[in-house]
Amino acid sequence: MPIALLPDRAVVAVSGPDALPFLQGILTCNVETLPEGEARLGALLTPQGKIQFDFLVSRAQDGFRLDVAAERAADLVKRLGLYRLRAKVTVAADPTLGVAAAWAKDGTMAETAAETVWVRDGRLPALGERLYFAEGAFSADATEEAYHAHRIGLGVPEGGRDFAFSDAFPHEALMDQLGGVDFKKGCYVGQEVVSRMQHRGTARTRILPVVYRDGPAPAPGTEVTAGARSLGVTGSAAGERGLATIRLDRLGDALAAGEPVRAGGTVAGLGKPDFASFAFPSDTAAAG
Repeated sequence: MPIALLPDRAVVAVSGPDALPFLQGILTCNVETLPEGEARLGALLTPQGKIQFDFLVSRAQDGFRLDVAAERAADLVKRLGLYRLRAKVTVAADPTLGVAAAWAKDGTMAETAAETVWVRDGRLPALGERLYFAEGAFSADATEEAYHAHRIGLGVPEGGRDFAFSDAFPHEALMDQLGGVDFKKGCYVGQEVVSRMQHRGTARTRILPVVYRDGPAPAPGTEVTAGARSLGVTGSAAGERGLATIRLDRLGDALAAGEPVRAGGTVAGLGKPDFASFAFPSDTAAAG
């Protein structure tokens, strides 16, 4: 089981007697039903329903951990503080904890220090587990790049790499497909917009897996086109595989017209992630 240290991730701790109702009232995911030993995808949205922060939420001894992009941790602490009001909670970055990811390869478990906390990644079983550890608890045997290649190969997007913050709706970032939105729990910030998109089926844009068939993966942000149509932009990539934000209706028109999809001059095969249930324009575009 390879383990990769993720220095681009950090932990924000939310603790205190009101930690659960505080988070339940503002996050997209359901923290009341969050079991011990699971890291669940969640987000804090703008009032307009767009993703400000995405993270993995797990229970800790005195509250909850939010596993977030390291460069966004301080901003997340500040933003959560604005919602705290009279709630009895403490929100702070935890610099004592590192983050790692472990996923199945040969079925063996890596040796780690006893104080390392293992929780399963609730997005997909194939993503394996997240590890939270004190500095120096163990040595990794895989690279951060190897983890992202695994994530990209599964079709799982990540904020800041595959979509811009405050620019994408949860449906566009596949949060509805990966357990990151609870449509039954009641109100949270941006909930009305997200619920409307769900019930009206108005999510026309999705992040899709891409296979680059005849050249290197283009840089993130490269326009994806078919003929004169602009379909979207590329996200992160590893080798010949990547992710891209795509307008499904325009992709359907391109496929019906027999127009090849390209990104920066490279032929791009687009498909639907294996875990996804949303309608896809045509199976003829399925990626590799």
